[in-house]
Amino acid sequence: MYRILVLGILFFALAGCSASIDGSKYQQTTPPLSLESFFVGDVKAWGIVQNRSGDVVQRFTVDIKGSMDGNTLVLDESFNYEVGEGPMQRTWRITPTGNGVYEGRAGDILGVAKGTSYGNAFNFQYEMDLPVDDTTYQVAFDDWFWAMGDGTLMNRSYVKKFGLVMAEVTIFMQQQ
Repeated sequence: MYRILVLGILFFALAGCSASIDGSKYQQTTPPLSLESFFVGDVKAWGIVQNRSGDVVQRFTVDIKGSMDGNTLVLDESFNYEVGEGPMQRTWRITPTGNGVYEGRAGDILGVAKGTSYGNAFNFQYEMDLPVDDTTYQVAFDDWFWAMGDGTLMNRSYVKKFGLVMAEVTIFMQQQ
């Protein structure tokens, strides 16, 4: 019993070290972020993935072609990796459901991504099977976007397993 108690305390202590962002802090912050306004058209992105030690394990660029299909935002993403490897293509279909809430779907995403708009910030949460070397891990993404103005956007993703941050993704995006 003592061993279970110690493991439980250790688990919750480590889980408390995971990133947690309060989106309501950005509700009144400018410039406002509109996914539809930012992503319709061509967007270029540059990004890195860092492991738990802070080492860069992926460096990549993304060409994003955004369009509207009715009220659904369609993002066709093409990836090019300078370091590491990953998906070469992904197509997101993101639909507003009301009150700043969105649902997103993509072929390699498990279930439905849930998104919430907070003024100049947007949070997207979803799960996916992430291939790493010869293994695949089911992980959760806590994906944050912030409008920077002048057609630029910063994205910070926290990749979590068992509630712990296993990797972090940083992406800079610019309208073309």
